Amino acid sequence: MTFTLAFRNLFHDRIRLAVTMVGILFSIVLVAVQLGLYLGARNIIVSMIDRSDGDLWIMAYGTKNFEEAQPINVREKFAALSTPGVAKAVPIIVSFTDWRKPTGGTTLVVAIGTDAEEGGLKPWNVVEGDVSGLGARDAVIVDKSYLSDLGLKGVGDTAQIGASRVRVAGMTDGIRSFTVTPYIFTTLTRSRSLLDMPAENVTYVLVKLAPGADVQAVRRQLREKVTDNSEVLTKAEFHDRSLNHWLFATGAGVALIGGAILGLVVGTVIVAQTLYSSTKDHINEFATLRALGSSSGYIHRVILAQAALSAVLGYALGMIIAMTVVYMSEQTPLPIIMTPGLAALLLGLTVAMCAISALSAIGKVMRIDPAVVFNR
Repeated sequence: MTFTLAFRNLFHDRIRLAVTMVGILFSIVLVAVQLGLYLGARNIIVSMIDRSDGDLWIMAYGTKNFEEAQPINVREKFAALSTPGVAKAVPIIVSFTDWRKPTGGTTLVVAIGTDAEEGGLKPWNVVEGDVSGLGARDAVIVDKSYLSDLGLKGVGDTAQIGASRVRVAGMTDGIRSFTVTPYIFTTLTRSRSLLDMPAENVTYVLVKLAPGADVQAVRRQLREKVTDNSEVLTKAEFHDRSLNHWLFATGAGVALIGGAILGLVVGTVIVAQTLYSSTKDHINEFATLRALGSSSGYIHRVILAQAALSAVLGYALGMIIAMTVVYMSEQTPLPIIMTPGLAALLLGLTVAMCAISALSAIGKVMRIDPAVVFNR
Protein backbone atom coordinates (compact mmCIF):
# COMPACT_ATOMS: atom_id res chain seq x y z
CA MET A 1 0.00 0.00 0.00
CA THR A 2 2.84 2.38 0.86
CA PHE A 3 4.65 1.93 -2.46
CA THR A 4 1.38 1.95 -4.39
CA LEU A 5 0.46 5.37 -3.03
CA ALA A 6 4.01 6.62 -3.53
CA PHE A 7 4.03 5.32 -7.11
CA ARG A 8 0.74 7.05 -7.95
CA ASN A 9 1.88 10.32 -6.42
CA LEU A 10 5.15 10.16 -8.35
CA PHE A 11 3.60 9.35 -11.73
CA HIS A 12 0.51 11.56 -11.34
CA ASP A 13 2.26 14.51 -12.99
CA ARG A 14 4.56 13.25 -15.75
CA ILE A 15 6.09 16.67 -16.40
CA ARG A 16 7.07 17.04 -12.75
CA LEU A 17 8.46 13.51 -12.81
CA ALA A 18 10.55 14.40 -15.87
CA VAL A 19 11.95 17.42 -14.04
CA THR A 20 12.85 15.21 -11.08
CA MET A 21 14.61 12.70 -13.35
CA VAL A 22 16.56 15.48 -15.07
CA GLY A 23 17.75 16.77 -11.70
CA ILE A 24 18.88 13.33 -10.56
CA LEU A 25 20.42 12.56 -13.97
CA PHE A 26 22.38 15.79 -13.94
CA SER A 27 23.63 15.10 -10.46
CA ILE A 28 24.62 11.46 -11.08
CA VAL A 29 26.35 12.08 -14.39
CA LEU A 30 28.27 15.08 -13.06
CA VAL A 31 29.36 13.26 -9.90
CA ALA A 32 30.27 10.12 -11.87
CA VAL A 33 32.34 12.08 -14.38
CA GLN A 34 34.10 14.20 -11.75
CA LEU A 35 34.89 11.29 -9.42
CA GLY A 36 35.72 9.04 -12.40
CA LEU A 37 38.20 11.65 -13.64
CA TYR A 38 39.62 11.85 -10.12
CA LEU A 39 40.16 8.07 -10.03
CA GLY A 40 41.56 8.10 -13.55
CA ALA A 41 43.97 10.89 -12.64
CA ARG A 42 45.09 9.03 -9.50
CA ASN A 43 45.84 5.87 -11.47
CA ILE A 44 47.78 7.72 -14.14
CA ILE A 45 49.82 9.80 -11.69
CA VAL A 46 51.12 6.79 -9.77
CA SER A 47 51.13 4.17 -12.54
CA MET A 48 54.92 4.19 -12.91
CA ILE A 49 55.49 4.03 -9.17
CA ASP A 50 52.93 1.29 -8.59
CA ARG A 51 54.25 -0.78 -11.49
CA SER A 52 57.85 -0.58 -10.33
CA ASP A 53 59.42 -3.62 -8.74
CA GLY A 54 61.16 -2.02 -5.80
CA ASP A 55 60.77 -1.13 -2.15
CA LEU A 56 62.79 2.10 -1.92
CA TRP A 57 63.45 5.00 -4.28
CA ILE A 58 66.63 7.06 -4.15
CA MET A 59 66.10 10.46 -5.80
CA ALA A 60 67.16 14.07 -5.78
CA TYR A 61 66.12 15.84 -2.58
CA GLY A 62 62.69 17.49 -2.89
CA THR A 63 61.49 15.54 -5.94
CA LYS A 64 57.71 15.95 -6.08
CA ASN A 65 56.65 13.49 -8.79
CA PHE A 66 57.95 10.87 -11.18
CA GLU A 67 58.39 13.08 -14.26
CA GLU A 68 60.06 16.09 -12.68
CA ALA A 69 63.31 15.05 -11.01
CA GLN A 70 66.88 16.29 -11.06
CA PRO A 71 69.82 13.96 -11.77
CA ILE A 72 71.70 12.21 -8.98
CA ASN A 73 75.09 10.55 -9.08
CA VAL A 74 75.21 6.90 -10.10
CA ARG A 75 77.33 6.16 -7.04
CA GLU A 76 74.06 6.10 -5.09
CA LYS A 77 73.50 2.74 -6.77
CA PHE A 78 76.70 1.34 -5.26
CA ALA A 79 75.86 2.86 -1.89
CA ALA A 80 72.63 0.91 -2.00
CA LEU A 81 74.31 -2.34 -3.09
CA SER A 82 76.73 -2.10 -0.17
CA THR A 83 73.85 -1.84 2.32
CA PRO A 84 72.83 -5.07 4.12
CA GLY A 85 69.37 -6.26 3.09
CA VAL A 86 69.52 -4.87 -0.47
CA ALA A 87 69.07 -7.46 -3.19
CA LYS A 88 69.54 -5.16 -6.19
CA ALA A 89 69.64 -1.50 -7.17
CA VAL A 90 68.33 -0.51 -10.59
CA PRO A 91 69.24 2.90 -12.08
CA ILE A 92 66.52 4.71 -14.06
CA ILE A 93 66.70 7.81 -16.23
CA VAL A 94 63.62 10.01 -16.64
CA SER A 95 63.65 13.33 -18.45
CA PHE A 96 61.60 15.61 -20.67
CA THR A 97 62.93 16.01 -24.20
CA ASP A 98 61.83 17.01 -27.69
CA TRP A 99 60.45 14.45 -30.14
CA ARG A 100 60.81 15.37 -33.79
CA LYS A 101 57.95 13.92 -35.77
CA PRO A 102 58.61 12.18 -39.10
CA THR A 103 55.87 14.35 -40.59
CA GLY A 104 57.48 17.56 -39.30
CA GLY A 105 57.21 19.52 -36.08
CA THR A 106 58.14 18.64 -32.53
CA THR A 107 56.36 17.65 -29.35
CA LEU A 108 57.47 17.19 -25.76
CA VAL A 109 57.92 13.61 -24.47
CA VAL A 110 59.18 11.94 -21.30
CA ALA A 111 62.04 9.58 -22.08
CA ILE A 112 62.36 6.66 -19.65
CA GLY A 113 65.60 4.73 -19.72
CA THR A 114 65.71 1.41 -17.90
CA ASP A 115 67.03 -2.04 -18.67
CA ALA A 116 64.04 -4.37 -18.65
CA GLU A 117 66.13 -7.43 -17.80
CA GLU A 118 66.97 -5.88 -14.43
CA GLY A 119 63.26 -5.89 -13.58
CA GLY A 120 63.03 -2.51 -11.90
CA LEU A 121 60.63 -0.76 -14.27
CA LYS A 122 59.60 -1.90 -17.71
CA PRO A 123 56.73 -1.31 -20.14
CA TRP A 124 53.53 -3.26 -19.47
CA ASN A 125 50.42 -4.00 -21.54
CA VAL A 126 52.61 -4.46 -24.61
CA VAL A 127 50.20 -5.10 -27.51
CA GLU A 128 52.65 -5.00 -30.42
CA GLY A 129 56.27 -6.01 -30.49
CA ASP A 130 58.09 -7.15 -27.36
CA VAL A 131 60.08 -5.60 -24.52
CA SER A 132 63.09 -7.61 -25.64
CA GLY A 133 62.97 -5.58 -28.86
CA LEU A 134 64.43 -2.62 -26.96
CA GLY A 135 67.78 -4.35 -27.30
CA ALA A 136 67.80 -3.54 -31.00
CA ARG A 137 69.59 -0.44 -32.25
CA ASP A 138 67.57 2.82 -31.91
CA ALA A 139 64.53 0.94 -30.52
CA VAL A 140 61.87 2.63 -28.39
CA ILE A 141 58.41 1.66 -27.17
CA VAL A 142 55.48 4.11 -27.20
CA ASP A 143 51.82 3.96 -26.20
CA LYS A 144 49.33 3.65 -29.04
CA SER A 145 47.06 6.35 -27.60
CA TYR A 146 49.76 8.91 -28.46
CA LEU A 147 50.48 7.79 -32.02
CA SER A 148 48.86 10.83 -33.63
CA ASP A 149 50.61 13.20 -31.19
CA LEU A 150 53.94 11.63 -32.11
CA GLY A 151 53.21 11.67 -35.84
CA LEU A 152 53.38 7.88 -36.06
CA LYS A 153 51.31 5.18 -37.71
CA GLY A 154 52.65 2.08 -35.97
CA VAL A 155 55.58 -0.22 -35.29
CA GLY A 156 58.52 0.36 -37.58
CA ASP A 157 58.06 4.13 -37.92
CA THR A 158 61.04 6.33 -37.17
CA ALA A 159 61.43 9.75 -35.55
CA GLN A 160 64.21 11.76 -33.96
CA ILE A 161 65.22 12.66 -30.41
CA GLY A 162 68.04 15.16 -30.27
CA ALA A 163 70.47 14.30 -33.03
CA SER A 164 69.62 10.60 -32.99
CA ARG A 165 67.08 8.59 -34.91
CA VAL A 166 64.73 6.29 -33.00
CA ARG A 167 62.55 3.49 -34.32
CA VAL A 168 59.30 2.23 -32.79
CA ALA A 169 59.89 -1.41 -31.86
CA GLY A 170 56.70 -1.95 -29.86
CA MET A 171 53.56 -0.36 -28.53
CA THR A 172 51.75 -0.44 -25.21
CA ASP A 173 48.09 0.22 -24.47
CA GLY A 174 47.00 2.40 -21.57
CA ILE A 175 50.29 3.86 -20.29
CA ARG A 176 49.37 7.52 -20.08
CA SER A 177 50.85 10.59 -18.45
CA PHE A 178 48.92 13.04 -16.26
CA THR A 179 50.74 15.89 -18.01
CA VAL A 180 49.50 14.43 -21.34
CA THR A 181 53.16 14.12 -22.33
CA PRO A 182 53.84 10.74 -24.01
CA TYR A 183 56.17 8.29 -22.29
CA ILE A 184 58.97 6.89 -24.47
CA PHE A 185 60.63 3.70 -23.17
CA THR A 186 64.16 2.77 -24.13
CA THR A 187 67.29 1.29 -22.56
CA LEU A 188 69.39 3.04 -19.94
CA THR A 189 72.40 3.48 -22.23
CA ARG A 190 70.33 4.70 -25.17
CA SER A 191 68.39 7.18 -23.05
CA ARG A 192 71.65 8.65 -21.76
CA SER A 193 72.82 9.08 -25.36
CA LEU A 194 69.51 10.56 -26.55
CA LEU A 195 69.41 13.03 -23.65
CA ASP A 196 73.14 13.79 -23.80
CA MET A 197 73.37 12.93 -20.09
CA PRO A 198 76.79 12.40 -18.45
CA ALA A 199 77.70 8.79 -17.69
CA GLU A 200 77.82 9.44 -13.94
CA ASN A 201 74.22 10.71 -13.77
CA VAL A 202 70.91 8.90 -13.35
CA THR A 203 67.50 10.13 -12.22
CA TYR A 204 66.47 7.40 -9.77
CA VAL A 205 67.87 4.30 -8.15
CA LEU A 206 65.15 1.75 -7.50
CA VAL A 207 66.09 -0.50 -4.58
CA LYS A 208 64.77 -4.04 -4.20
CA LEU A 209 65.22 -5.60 -0.76
CA ALA A 210 66.14 -9.16 0.02
CA PRO A 211 63.34 -11.37 1.39
CA GLY A 212 62.82 -10.72 5.09
CA ALA A 213 64.72 -7.43 5.13
CA ASP A 214 63.17 -4.62 7.19
CA VAL A 215 62.28 -1.67 4.94
CA GLN A 216 62.67 1.02 7.59
CA ALA A 217 65.95 -0.39 8.88
CA VAL A 218 67.47 -0.51 5.39
CA ARG A 219 66.13 2.96 4.69
CA ARG A 220 67.82 4.39 7.77
CA GLN A 221 71.16 2.89 6.75
CA LEU A 222 70.76 4.17 3.19
CA ARG A 223 70.02 7.68 4.41
CA GLU A 224 73.39 7.72 6.13
CA LYS A 225 75.19 6.60 2.98
CA VAL A 226 73.60 8.76 0.26
CA THR A 227 74.74 12.33 -0.33
CA ASP A 228 72.97 15.36 1.11
CA ASN A 229 71.50 16.08 -2.32
CA SER A 230 69.60 12.78 -2.32
CA GLU A 231 66.80 11.32 -0.25
CA VAL A 232 65.32 7.86 0.21
CA LEU A 233 61.57 7.28 0.08
CA THR A 234 59.53 4.12 0.40
CA LYS A 235 57.30 3.21 -2.50
CA ALA A 236 54.21 4.25 -0.53
CA GLU A 237 55.75 7.63 0.40
CA PHE A 238 56.65 8.44 -3.20
CA HIS A 239 53.15 7.32 -4.24
CA ASP A 240 51.52 9.70 -1.74
CA ARG A 241 53.86 12.59 -2.49
CA SER A 242 53.10 12.40 -6.21
CA LEU A 243 49.35 12.34 -5.58
CA ASN A 244 49.52 15.26 -3.18
CA HIS A 245 51.53 17.31 -5.65
CA TRP A 246 49.36 16.82 -8.72
CA LEU A 247 45.92 16.59 -7.12
CA PHE A 248 46.14 19.03 -4.25
CA ALA A 249 49.18 21.29 -4.61
CA THR A 250 48.07 22.11 -8.17
CA GLY A 251 44.37 22.25 -7.20
CA ALA A 252 43.31 19.69 -9.82
CA GLY A 253 41.87 17.24 -7.31
CA VAL A 254 40.08 19.98 -5.37
CA ALA A 255 38.42 21.17 -8.58
CA LEU A 256 37.20 17.67 -9.44
CA ILE A 257 35.83 17.00 -5.96
CA GLY A 258 34.27 20.47 -5.86
CA GLY A 259 32.46 19.76 -9.13
CA ALA A 260 31.07 16.54 -7.68
CA ILE A 261 29.79 18.35 -4.58
CA LEU A 262 28.18 20.99 -6.79
CA GLY A 263 26.37 18.27 -8.71
CA LEU A 264 25.00 16.79 -5.49
CA VAL A 265 23.81 20.18 -4.23
CA VAL A 266 22.04 21.04 -7.49
CA GLY A 267 20.43 17.59 -7.69
CA THR A 268 19.26 17.77 -4.08
CA VAL A 269 17.66 21.18 -4.59
CA ILE A 270 15.82 20.10 -7.74
CA VAL A 271 14.53 16.89 -6.20
CA ALA A 272 13.53 18.67 -2.97
CA GLN A 273 11.60 21.28 -4.90
CA THR A 274 9.81 18.63 -6.94
CA LEU A 275 8.89 16.48 -3.94
CA TYR A 276 7.69 19.53 -2.03
CA SER A 277 5.50 20.63 -4.97
CA SER A 278 4.09 17.13 -5.37
CA THR A 279 3.28 16.93 -1.67
CA LYS A 280 1.66 20.36 -1.75
CA ASP A 281 -0.56 19.32 -4.67
CA HIS A 282 -1.73 16.26 -2.69
CA ILE A 283 -2.05 18.07 0.61
CA ASN A 284 -5.77 17.28 0.91
CA GLU A 285 -5.12 13.57 0.43
CA PHE A 286 -2.49 13.59 3.16
CA ALA A 287 -4.84 15.60 5.40
CA THR A 288 -7.51 12.95 4.81
CA LEU A 289 -5.08 10.20 5.79
CA ARG A 290 -4.26 12.02 9.01
CA ALA A 291 -7.97 12.62 9.73
CA LEU A 292 -8.59 8.87 9.27
CA GLY A 293 -5.96 8.15 11.90
CA SER A 294 -2.92 7.33 9.78
CA SER A 295 0.23 7.55 11.84
CA SER A 296 3.00 10.02 11.15
CA GLY A 297 5.29 7.08 10.49
CA TYR A 298 3.07 5.81 7.68
CA ILE A 299 2.97 9.20 5.97
CA HIS A 300 6.74 9.50 6.38
CA ARG A 301 7.16 6.10 4.71
CA VAL A 302 4.97 7.15 1.77
CA ILE A 303 7.06 10.26 1.12
CA LEU A 304 10.33 8.40 1.62
CA ALA A 305 9.12 5.63 -0.71
CA GLN A 306 8.39 8.29 -3.31
CA ALA A 307 11.90 9.62 -2.86
CA ALA A 308 13.34 6.08 -3.08
CA LEU A 309 11.48 5.40 -6.34
CA SER A 310 12.84 8.66 -7.73
CA ALA A 311 16.34 7.64 -6.65
CA VAL A 312 16.18 4.19 -8.25
CA LEU A 313 14.74 5.46 -11.54
CA GLY A 314 17.14 8.39 -11.69
CA TYR A 315 20.12 6.24 -10.77
CA ALA A 316 19.33 3.65 -13.46
CA LEU A 317 18.99 6.27 -16.18
CA GLY A 318 21.96 8.26 -14.91
CA MET A 319 24.27 5.24 -14.87
CA ILE A 320 23.34 4.41 -18.47
CA ILE A 321 24.49 7.87 -19.53
CA ALA A 322 27.51 7.80 -17.21
CA MET A 323 28.69 4.42 -18.55
CA THR A 324 28.34 5.73 -22.09
CA VAL A 325 30.60 8.65 -21.20
CA VAL A 326 33.06 6.25 -19.52
CA TYR A 327 33.17 4.07 -22.64
CA MET A 328 33.75 7.06 -24.91
CA SER A 329 36.64 8.25 -22.73
CA GLU A 330 38.59 4.98 -22.78
CA GLN A 331 41.01 6.05 -25.52
CA THR A 332 41.40 9.65 -24.38
CA PRO A 333 44.54 10.95 -22.59
CA LEU A 334 42.59 11.09 -19.29
CA PRO A 335 40.05 8.25 -19.20
CA ILE A 336 37.15 8.24 -16.77
CA ILE A 337 37.14 5.22 -14.49
CA MET A 338 34.04 3.52 -13.13
CA THR A 339 34.62 0.90 -10.44
CA PRO A 340 32.07 -1.25 -8.56
CA GLY A 341 32.91 0.76 -5.46
CA LEU A 342 32.21 4.05 -7.23
CA ALA A 343 28.94 2.70 -8.64
CA ALA A 344 27.86 1.65 -5.14
CA LEU A 345 28.88 5.05 -3.78
CA LEU A 346 26.81 6.79 -6.45
CA LEU A 347 23.78 4.69 -5.53
CA GLY A 348 24.22 5.55 -1.86
CA LEU A 349 24.64 9.26 -2.66
CA THR A 350 21.54 9.21 -4.86
CA VAL A 351 19.40 7.59 -2.18
CA ALA A 352 20.79 9.96 0.46
CA MET A 353 20.18 12.95 -1.80
CA CYS A 354 16.56 12.00 -2.38
CA ALA A 355 16.01 11.16 1.31
CA ILE A 356 17.33 14.57 2.34
CA SER A 357 15.14 16.16 -0.32
CA ALA A 358 12.10 14.43 1.20
CA LEU A 359 12.57 16.26 4.50
CA SER A 360 10.96 19.44 3.14
CA ALA A 361 7.90 17.48 2.01
CA ILE A 362 7.66 15.65 5.34
CA GLY A 363 7.81 18.94 7.19
CA LYS A 364 4.95 20.30 5.09
CA VAL A 365 2.72 17.27 5.73
CA MET A 366 3.41 17.27 9.47
CA ARG A 367 2.12 20.83 9.70
CA ILE A 368 -1.27 19.89 8.20
CA ASP A 369 -4.31 20.36 10.40
CA PRO A 370 -6.58 17.34 9.77
CA ALA A 371 -9.56 19.63 10.35
CA VAL A 372 -9.05 21.17 6.89
CA VAL A 373 -10.69 18.05 5.46
CA PHE A 374 -14.01 19.03 7.04
CA ASN A 375 -13.78 22.61 5.76
CA ARG A 376 -13.84 21.62 2.09
